[in-house]
Amino acid sequence: MQKEPSAKYRNSQQAVLDILLKQKLIADLVHKQDMPHHDLVESLVRKENMAQLQQILNHLPSAEIAHILEGLPLEDQLLIWEQLDDEHKQPILLEAPISVLQILGKQDYKTEKSRIKAFDLREGRLHEITLDTPKDLRKAKPIWIDLVAPTFEDRIWVGDIFGIEFPDPDKLSDLESSARFYVEENGEIHLHSDFLLDKDDVSRNIAVAFILYQDILFSIRKEELPVFRLQRLRALSQPDFVANARDILLDLYAANAEYSADALEDVYLALEVVGTHVLSKPMSDEEAAKILVDIANEEDLNGRIRRNVMDTRRAVSFLMRGKFLAKDQLEYSQQILRDIESLDGHTAFLFDKINFLMDASVGFININQNKVVKRLTVVSVVFMPLNVLAGIGGMSEFSMMTKNIPWPISYSIFTLGLVIVGWLTFIILRILENHEHQKSDKRQPKTGIP
Repeated sequence: MQKEPSAKYRNSQQAVLDILLKQKLIADLVHKQDMPHHDLVESLVRKENMAQLQQILNHLPSAEIAHILEGLPLEDQLLIWEQLDDEHKQPILLEAPISVLQILGKQDYKTEKSRIKAFDLREGRLHEITLDTPKDLRKAKPIWIDLVAPTFEDRIWVGDIFGIEFPDPDKLSDLESSARFYVEENGEIHLHSDFLLDKDDVSRNIAVAFILYQDILFSIRKEELPVFRLQRLRALSQPDFVANARDILLDLYAANAEYSADALEDVYLALEVVGTHVLSKPMSDEEAAKILVDIANEEDLNGRIRRNVMDTRRAVSFLMRGKFLAKDQLEYSQQILRDIESLDGHTAFLFDKINFLMDASVGFININQNKVVKRLTVVSVVFMPLNVLAGIGGMSEFSMMTKNIPWPISYSIFTLGLVIVGWLTFIILRILENHEHQKSDKRQPKTGIP
């Protein structure tokens, strides 16, 4: 019974090798033959072979696939790797030897070099290290490695070089708050923070994972952020701007607070435009609805800024409490916390201003609705006596009373009477309304302002 699984896997391995060999033979044969629809035939044959290969691979355990990859040439390794989905790749790479990881990681890395950036210090300035192969990263002495939307293969081979395990950037937001700042047994310092990304069309918070290990800062995130570009430019242009990985980390948090302050200024400007529109003249319902949308967008941005600076405060406080910083870095951290404290007051003020403008806009909508209801009320009051008279005019008694008068004359006189009654009712309503306005004007206190 114990021999059956191993025999099954050997048969599967041989089936994989047979499919790869058959694919090569048929491809060579098709290329040598002079036939119509050459590309179509080759595509159909390849599709059929790849479907068979996928069916076999889906039923093999991860360790067996890793063993198969190890014994294949580079071209066949990449061909098999393309047929695997992401769910199968992760456990396979955990079982694969370093030689396979380096080949797959190197191939995938060459297609998109911008995913991984490494920086070192030269003459007090931050310089980017040119990475053509993973060997370049092994030879370098970086103080900062920045991974933007890395694949699982990227995280594996970079982590293998430095002996650490990188988190998945797609799952950073799933972490509980208690697991955002901690220290591993081997000395790794982990921080997971939110950084603001403020764009014209949409604003959102991007989760970023930091790892401090062996005087190297590792940062992992899903997309590029303005704060990181700003930090790289400053450290490149200004000598002695940073001295080690902890300086880079603190400068990133300081730049994040500065970026949040700039976003707050944009909120101020946007609310000033909205406030001028709200307080200058009456608005229609359409204008009020548009302004409410603008206010809601600014409120959302203000909330994200508040969350962003709060998260930055927690991260800086964690570094200070953990005694991970030098004396000058502690003073710098105190300055960052003071800047964040000032931003808290601004966000609170903006929340109050947003609520005021929203209440004012809703008030204009209510006023417009009251005007509509008032018009409908006037119309209903004017037509109420007319409905009574019209009901009487439609009765048989009215015809009996006017039987000696021709009906065109009688009903014309009746219609004229309806018009006169309606007009008198409207005049009475206007007189009562003016009387109420005069009473309200007398009740208002005199301010002495001409």
